[in-house]
Amino acid sequence: MFANLKYVSLGILVFQTTSLVLTMRYSRTLKEEGPRYLSSTAVVVAELLKIMACILLVYKDSKCSLRALNRVLHDEILNKPMETLKLAIPSGIYTLQNNLLYVALSNLDAATYQWPSDSQLDSKELSAGSQFVGLMAVLTACFSSGFAGVYFEKILKETKQSVWIRNIQLGFFGSIFGLMGVYIYDGELVSKNGFFQGYNRLTWIVVVLQALGGLVIAAVIKYADNILKGFATSLSIILSTLISYFWLQDFVPTRVSLCRQAGVLWRDLGLLQPPTPWFKGFSCLSL
Repeated sequence: MFANLKYVSLGILVFQTTSLVLTMRYSRTLKEEGPRYLSSTAVVVAELLKIMACILLVYKDSKCSLRALNRVLHDEILNKPMETLKLAIPSGIYTLQNNLLYVALSNLDAATYQWPSDSQLDSKELSAGSQFVGLMAVLTACFSSGFAGVYFEKILKETKQSVWIRNIQLGFFGSIFGLMGVYIYDGELVSKNGFFQGYNRLTWIVVVLQALGGLVIAAVIKYADNILKGFATSLSIILSTLISYFWLQDFVPTRVSLCRQAGVLWRDLGLLQPPTPWFKGFSCLSL
């Protein structure tokens, strides 16, 4: 049963990551009348949806009893403030990463977002400035994602709290940090056009996919590990590249870009090898 959960969660993560990258890219570049939706508000809505979904899952685990649900939330969250505060660090990083995801896909094509290619630098539709902003967003998200993933895995595997409780704690801080971002960067636009300005059916699909991603990633880290999560991301790179080339037709592969992608895939596959005893002794995840 445990092995099945691991591979099912990995498969869902590949589907979710690929779908999110492509739909988010399309939603951020689609030309429509009126203001474009604010990425900062989309991040907040995704966090709130994730919290609601996790509360429903905890409710199901509590045998559909509201009294039992209230007791679990009170005992595991309110009565353990220090345990809850531990999630503030990865939550802040994930919130930053989610906002950078929108920035990157607003300035890059889907394939370049997952691994840069030199051929895109001469694109007529994307300026050098937007390419630079997009690539910097990707690099920052990569570095922050690695640290947050390892930190979150350590918390999940060192405590007995359910993954859904941890996600509620994560989403709580994520909502706070996200609302702060909305107020600081888009407060004027929200006051003028409303919180849900520019939202349409595609926007809600992106938001739901992003919320689903938070749940699936937590499940993968809980039942597998952060390394296999990277492997799933590698498969997503392949799918995104193929779809971006054959369907969206906004990516032109070159020998350099293919070598880079092969290098990333080789790195992720190499990480699947078990660590040496010397390395494991210094690993923060050696439990």
